[in-house]
Amino acid sequence: MDAFDSGAGGLLKQPKSVWATAGASVVAFMGIGLVDPILPSIAQGLDATASQVSLLFTSYFLITAVAMLVTGFVSSRIGGKKTLLLGLAFVVVFAGLAGTSGSVAELVGFRTGWGLGNALFVSTALAVIVGAAAGGSAAAILLYESALGLGMACGPLLGALLGDASWRYPFFGTAFLMAVGFLCITVFLKEQPKPARRTSLLDPLRALGHGGLASAAVSAFFYNYTFFTVLAFTPFVLNMSPYRSGAVFFAWGVLLAVFSVIVAPRLQKRFGSLKVLGGSLVLLAADVLVLGYGSHTTAVVCTILSGAFIGVNNTVYTELALGVSDAPRPVASAGYNFVRWFAAAAAPFFAPKIEEWTDGHVPFVVAAVTAVAGAAVVVVRRKALTHEAEEPEPRHATEDSVTVFAN
Repeated sequence: MDAFDSGAGGLLKQPKSVWATAGASVVAFMGIGLVDPILPSIAQGLDATASQVSLLFTSYFLITAVAMLVTGFVSSRIGGKKTLLLGLAFVVVFAGLAGTSGSVAELVGFRTGWGLGNALFVSTALAVIVGAAAGGSAAAILLYESALGLGMACGPLLGALLGDASWRYPFFGTAFLMAVGFLCITVFLKEQPKPARRTSLLDPLRALGHGGLASAAVSAFFYNYTFFTVLAFTPFVLNMSPYRSGAVFFAWGVLLAVFSVIVAPRLQKRFGSLKVLGGSLVLLAADVLVLGYGSHTTAVVCTILSGAFIGVNNTVYTELALGVSDAPRPVASAGYNFVRWFAAAAAPFFAPKIEEWTDGHVPFVVAAVTAVAGAAVVVVRRKALTHEAEEPEPRHATEDSVTVFAN
């Protein structure tokens, strides 16, 4: 059945609880790219360097990586709804506090608390959507992917619109929107069934003992370094006003959404997941290399174009993580995300440092090399990764509670 079918069980025929969770998910994903267009403004407002401001991403994703070991532990004990509300409460508090920061150190600290809340929320959101959605897991996952793409596209736009007046306003705006999400989920979402088995803190690490899952995680680690070099370092290279930078990353997010939800599944069906992933990683490497050495206009075009390759990669990596091993999906995904988000924390820190040590071109050379390294892992370990081609039938909603964060 077409997931976009407007009939019963179609994408548009969902309970209020699903829409409430999906709407809050859009805002949660907006928080990832929200600071993109205002990074130069934050640096100017707080008299900070690019490498200091980049810690906003590093602290955010470092706590996200560690939280991957905790989210399953928490949600399997207190339930999905309470975990969502706990995560939203953290985001409301720390996003609001971020807007009051008087120094980069304070802002980085508040962003860390924000990252913990976002991890708790987003890692549980897909599980809740799958459990409450009409039309099975296919429609639910498509709705989640749509929320991700919309959030990634709108985050920079909101950051630009509010940040043009003051770099503090986007943080206050996020706190307000997440407070609205908190109220909607409180009213519309019923508590979801708890998993039959509680997840321990070490289960995700044990799952990485599977060769296929470990290979997917290592490849995704290299890819995420490239991804977040584009997301966190490129705004300094473009050096545009918040409005213009927001427009660039809005277009980037639109391509990410379209290629993640619509194009990637069609390419996979025609060419197979591993060929699509390997080819997309190589094209991403070429794109960021041209971005680093081209003119300003070329850099803008390549930044936007990278959204297409990132959208394809996100979709394929998610499916690999969920289908390559026989570990429970929440556990396998937590272990996978634990590894890959360390690269998302590393890239925003090292890219400006590499520029300080060398020049503005080299960070993109490194990003191109890591993308090729991700493709090389896919080629070398293709036999271990081919299990995902024989995906099992969708599991029961409680078993299919996936701890995926931002794909």
